[in-house]
Amino acid sequence: HFTTQWPNFEALAAASEESVMTAWAGLGYYARARNLVACARHVSEHYDGKMPETEDELLVLPGIGPYTAAAISSIAFNRKAAPVDGNIERVISRYFAIQTPLPALKKEIKAILPDYVPNDRPGDFAQAMMDLGATICTPKRPNCNLCPWQENCDAARLNMEEHLPIRAAKKERPKRLGRIFWI
Repeated sequence: HFTTQWPNFEALAAASEESVMTAWAGLGYYARARNLVACARHVSEHYDGKMPETEDELLVLPGIGPYTAAAISSIAFNRKAAPVDGNIERVISRYFAIQTPLPALKKEIKAILPDYVPNDRPGDFAQAMMDLGATICTPKRPNCNLCPWQENCDAARLNMEEHLPIRAAKKERPKRLGRIFWI
């Protein structure tokens, strides 16, 4: 429905926010719809209606953060980029048995991963990593016997795959005391 009504950036950029919000109704995350329109307008105005291809250019667009910029760049434009989502965090933290707790782990993986992204078909690599984390290297009870990386996986070798990645300890909430008087 969306691509039929607005087949390109120029069409979406020219649309009223109200018409886009009406089409978006029921999908939730309404900020995404607003960002989509703002992004289309930015692409139309600054990039002649063609989506930029590099992470740095994509990061300027409304609603696009580091993960999305890297994913678009690698998957859509076959550029060497390293998207890091929860699945990739899990796979890499286990493969290298990285015991840095989240959220600091994300920075560490973002620094390590580019060295392993191949020059040839980086988008396929990104999608394969996401799929590996979603289907085999799952949060609970990973299916290591089916994993193509099991032989070289440090967490599997150390029998700690179910313990990685490490979650940061939750901060203790302050206790609040109060009194209520009922008359």
